[in-house]
Amino acid sequence: MTDHDGYDEAARERIVEEPPKRVDAPIRTPFERDRARVVHAAASRRLAAKTQVVGPQSDDFVRNRLTHSLEVAQVARDLSRALGSQPDIAETAALAHDMGHPPFGHNGERILAELGASCGGFEGNAQTLRLLTRLEAKTFAADGHSVGLNLTRATLDACTKYPWPYSAADDPSGVHADGSPRMGFKFGVYDDDRPVFDWMRRGVAGTGQCFEAQVMDLADDVAYSVHDIEDGIVAGRVDLATIEPAAVWQTVRDWYVPDATDDVLDATLTGLRAVGSWPTTPYDGGRRSLAALKNLTSDLIGRFCGAVQHATYAASDGPFARYAADLVVPDDTRLEIALLKGVAAHYVMRTDDRVALMHRQRALLAELLEVLVRRGPDALERPFADDWHAAADDAGRLRVAIDQVASLTDASAVTWHQRLC
Repeated sequence: MTDHDGYDEAARERIVEEPPKRVDAPIRTPFERDRARVVHAAASRRLAAKTQVVGPQSDDFVRNRLTHSLEVAQVARDLSRALGSQPDIAETAALAHDMGHPPFGHNGERILAELGASCGGFEGNAQTLRLLTRLEAKTFAADGHSVGLNLTRATLDACTKYPWPYSAADDPSGVHADGSPRMGFKFGVYDDDRPVFDWMRRGVAGTGQCFEAQVMDLADDVAYSVHDIEDGIVAGRVDLATIEPAAVWQTVRDWYVPDATDDVLDATLTGLRAVGSWPTTPYDGGRRSLAALKNLTSDLIGRFCGAVQHATYAASDGPFARYAADLVVPDDTRLEIALLKGVAAHYVMRTDDRVALMHRQRALLAELLEVLVRRGPDALERPFADDWHAAADDAGRLRVAIDQVASLTDASAVTWHQRLC
């Protein structure tokens, strides 16, 4: 079995060199082994009990972070294969892309970023890198420190959505669901994880994503836009047949495309309504409605990925691997994705009941983190208690407490809060 063109020895290198597998073991490429490691990681299992948009305990149908990641992985794998890239890398990056999300999704990320300012903040993507290269227990270096899952350089790079540190992050923009300005920075590595990040990016100039990370990033946007709409429709919050442009367009601008005019968004909606499966009647929960909804999600995913595939082929002859080419997303496609995400944001995330719930969730995590910092190792799970003892200062100990909180699911965060607070 051979690797795809464009993936040299440096792409296949691991932080810690590993001996060949037994001769009677299944023959797998290094990237197939990476995928298996992420699938079997404890952090992957915990995604099943973490919020996507609607809480995972609220309905059997709606998505959680794990089902979302599986759907992103399917989109990423199909698009990667269609472009002649290495599908195992793109799929693994998609499976791992949300591993660093704390309880309550972006809402939990928001409060941990605020409370962790003195130790470098918090960012879900930086936390993913930390999990893959430190917190997940599988491989140790000769000096005794954990190197996490010991993934290949190419796979780790593909998992890095924001390949820069906090100090290089752009200023935040837009607003939260409650209307307050966004204050969190987007970055992909904490300062104390820089050694592995620098190893991963060796030979790469600038802060650009590798091709496989671009595929993962787009697949996340596609799945997010389409499936959150689907969940909102089933939950009775979204009706695509009766969108109110005057209200929704402001949310689209606040959250995603601040410069888009009403005329541009009107034209974008007209284009989406031309999709044959776009609904013209309300969803009624019957099998025909369910089937129509599934056909719509399939058509939209095909529409977005097809446009990207054609544009990418038109811009380059490849090879579509690592840094040899870029994924090309047409402006019209970006607008359509942003519009759908904005519809979900307006009708689901900005509702009064959800804003009130999000406030309670942030308060819960703040109280829990305060107790863990105060009580230290006796309140932490063993791996984090060991990290606490090894920490050099208060900032290091705060980072350990944040690692512990971020590892929890929505339900376990509530349980820990009830027990400790």
